[in-house]
Amino acid sequence: MSEEKTDKVINKDTGETVTEEKAEDVSELEEAVEAAAEDAKAEDAEIAEESEEAESSEGEKEEEPAGKKSWAEKKAEKKAQKADKEKEALKARVEELEDKTKRQLAEFENFRNRSEKEKAQSFDRGAASVLEKLLPVVDNFERGFATVDEADKDDAFVVGMDKVYKQLMDELDKIGVKPIEAVGKEFDPNFHNAVMQTESDEYESGFVAQELLKGYTYHDTVLRHSMVSVVQ
Repeated sequence: MSEEKTDKVINKDTGETVTEEKAEDVSELEEAVEAAAEDAKAEDAEIAEESEEAESSEGEKEEEPAGKKSWAEKKAEKKAQKADKEKEALKARVEELEDKTKRQLAEFENFRNRSEKEKAQSFDRGAASVLEKLLPVVDNFERGFATVDEADKDDAFVVGMDKVYKQLMDELDKIGVKPIEAVGKEFDPNFHNAVMQTESDEYESGFVAQELLKGYTYHDTVLRHSMVSVVQ
């Protein structure tokens, strides 16, 4: 029977004699224990360092001078300042839009007034053109009445024509057609058209002595100038 040889080692911590295989297990265990111990030391050192920093920070806070604002207060103040700036910007924008709206309304009102004025002027021009064509009809009525003898003025035909003439003149007066005064008035080129000069003991020089063709105005606009004779 052969004798099995087994290498033996002595554990330096316990003094126990162990086999080589067992010694390897013990060595691994020791290394693990040493690594755990080093990790624990490192963790204790880190905790101690954090504790010192916290104490230092508390000491600095206690040493802050009175009246100095905290970080939270500064943040709230900045937030309030930002809100105020946004509010001012919004207010300025609202005022700008209000001003723009007022100017646009004023421009629209001016445009409407101009349009109404142009419309009225256009209507007046059209009406003046029609009325101007009616003036020869009025002239013919007056020329006809000037030829009627005194004995025939009560004739039914003459009376009827006179009523038509008066009705026509009333309607023209209602819409603003007025005859221009001429005889005995100082000559005015804005209303009178001098076609001849004459001598007169009744009127002074430069005054109208005779009306040859009656003139008319429509809403202060001359439809037709009066054709007159002026004292020289």
